[in-house]
Amino acid sequence: MGKEGTGFSLFLGLVIDRLHHYLQKLIGLRTKVGSSKQEVEKLEKILKEKEEITSKDIGLLKEQILNLTEDLKKLKLESEGKEKQLLSSVGHVTSLQKQNEDLLLEYDRLLEDNQNLQTQILGYRI
Repeated sequence: MGKEGTGFSLFLGLVIDRLHHYLQKLIGLRTKVGSSKQEVEKLEKILKEKEEITSKDIGLLKEQILNLTEDLKKLKLESEGKEKQLLSSVGHVTSLQKQNEDLLLEYDRLLEDNQNLQTQILGYRI
């Protein structure tokens, strides 16, 4: 039984050595898993913070877009009003130019009539 006991002891030693080796690996893996869990939790926390910041930024940007859209509508209405004023002013200027031309023609006619009358008066005096 001496050889059997020695063989069994060797086998048992080998099993214990392998068991020790695998337990060391298991401890290392559990440590890595624990570190990874902490890292994942940390990254999730950072992600949540960034999502909150991004959500606030999106809200601010939406508000800015709304304000800019309202400003754009106001400016369009103002522009349309100015365009109508411009068209009205152009029509008024055209009307005044036509009236000016008519007055100049009338003035020229009256000036000519005046010269004719003065010529007639001079003709009667002689």
